[in-house]
Amino acid sequence: MFKAVPARPTPGLTPVRAVQITRFGGPEVLDIVDLPDPTPGEGQKLCDVSTAGLDFADTHHPRS
Repeated sequence: MFKAVPARPTPGLTPVRAVQITRFGGPEVLDIVDLPDPTPGEGQKLCDVSTAGLDFADTHHPRS
């Protein structure tokens, strides 16, 4: 079971909180990790996403 984590109060001051899948398995393989803020490349735009969904199919997507 996941524990509640506080939302980022100010973008850019704290790491990005993400769910990362690094191995096969059930919900227990979903790891909550802190990642550095992404940097957009040429012709790209950075969007602030406060909430995102995850479903069963996402657990089968290979890591790139």
